[in-house]
Amino acid sequence: MIRWLYNRIFDLGLLIAAPFYFLKLWRRGGWFEDFGQRWGRYNGVLKQTLTNREIIWLHAVSVGEVNLCLQLVAALQHRLPYHKIVVSTTTSTGMAELKSRLPGNVSRIYYPIDRHRQVQRALSAIHPQVFVLIESELWPNMIWGLQRQGIPYFLVNARISDRSFRRYQKAGFFFRSIFGGFRGIAVQTPQDAERLNRLGVRPEAIHVTGSLKFDAAIPTGKAPINAPSLLKQVGVQADRTILIGGSTHAGEEAILAQIVGRLREDFPQLFLVLVPRHHERGGEVGRSLSEMGIRFLFRSLITPEFQADTGTFDCLLVNTTGELRSFYAGADLVFVGKSLTAHGGQNPIEPAALGKPVIVGPNMENFQTIMQQFLQAEAILQVADEAELETTLRRLLSRPNLREEIGKKAQAVVQQNQGAVNKAVDMISLEVERVV
Repeated sequence: MIRWLYNRIFDLGLLIAAPFYFLKLWRRGGWFEDFGQRWGRYNGVLKQTLTNREIIWLHAVSVGEVNLCLQLVAALQHRLPYHKIVVSTTTSTGMAELKSRLPGNVSRIYYPIDRHRQVQRALSAIHPQVFVLIESELWPNMIWGLQRQGIPYFLVNARISDRSFRRYQKAGFFFRSIFGGFRGIAVQTPQDAERLNRLGVRPEAIHVTGSLKFDAAIPTGKAPINAPSLLKQVGVQADRTILIGGSTHAGEEAILAQIVGRLREDFPQLFLVLVPRHHERGGEVGRSLSEMGIRFLFRSLITPEFQADTGTFDCLLVNTTGELRSFYAGADLVFVGKSLTAHGGQNPIEPAALGKPVIVGPNMENFQTIMQQFLQAEAILQVADEAELETTLRRLLSRPNLREEIGKKAQAVVQQNQGAVNKAVDMISLEVERVV
C-alpha cells in the first residue's frame, strides 16, 4: 500500500512539476542529448560494453558529488581492475564534468527518473553487482528495485543534518526498511553514525570514515584553464590582488561588488572574480552589475585571441562551468558563497586545500563539522553579515602575512583529514570480493 501510494503521489508531483523541470533543463543547456536515458532507455552500444561484465554503479547527483566520485573511481579501478564502472548523474552540468574528467573506460549515464518501470528498465540494462550512492538522494523505487533483485547498495560520505534527521524520523514508517537494507554506509562523523542507527541502519553496516571532500579537494591532473594567463588577457597584471567569490548565490554577487568598489579606494590593485554556483544565472548577475556601473566581462567572451588593456575591467564574471578550482588556485582571498544571503553553504575545503585564506558567511549548516575543524584551528574566517565581511576583507588586504598564515593553517587541516576515500573503497571492495 505504501509503495502504491508513493508512486501515485510521485506521478502527480511529476505532472505538476514537469513545466518547471523542463525549463530548468533548458536553462542549463544540453538537455536534449541522451534525454531517453532519464527514462531508463540506454542504447545498444552501452549495453554491449556492459555485457558479461561485473558492474559497479556509482551515482553522483551533480557537480559536487562528481568531484567526490572521481576519487572513488580512481581508487576502485586500482582495487578492482577487472570490474566495469558506470557513473550516473542527474544534471547536465554533472554530465559535462563526467565527460571531461572521467577516464574513457568508465561509462557515463543519466540517472533514471524514479518511476517503477523506468527504474526496472535501467536495472535490467546495467545489471550492477553493487550500487553506490554518493552523499544522499534516496529514491525509493530505485532502492526497492535493488532490494527485489538482491543487489547490495551502499551510501558514502553520508551526513544527516538536524533537519533531515527530524524529517526521516517523522516518516520512519516509510524509510526504515530503506535504511535497514543498506549493506554499508560510510559516514562523516560519529554523530551521523548514531543518527543513522536510530533511523534503522544496522550497526555493523555503519563505518565512520570522515569526509571524502578532504580527499577530493587535493588537485589531481591538469587544470582545465590557466587562470593567471586568462586574467592577463583581461588586463589584470600579476601584481593585482585577486578576490574570488566562489559558488555565490543571489544577492551575494552584488554585495561583493559593492564592497570591492569601496575597498578599491584604499586598495586600487584589488580585482574581483565572481563564479556563481549556477552558471545559467550569468545573465541575471550581469544585469545587476551593469546597473551598479561595474565594468565587468563575461568569461565566455574570452577567446585565445582576446586581449584587453590594463584597467579596462573591474570584475570577471564566470558564466562557464568546471573552472572554479582553477580560479581558486590564482586567488589571494576567497569568499565561499551560499553563506551570506542563502543557507547551507558551499564547500570551503577546495580553496583551503590550495592554502588560500577563506571567508564564509554565517550560514554554513551543510558543513557544520568541517567548519568546527577549521574554526578550532583558526584556519577560516566566518563573518556575521555584510559589514563584518567588509571589515574582514580590509584587515586581510592590509596584512598579507595574516593571509598567508590562515592559508597555511587551512591547508594543514585538509592534509590532516585525508584517507576517507580509501576507507569507503575498503567497505565496498570487501562486499564485491565476497560476492565474487
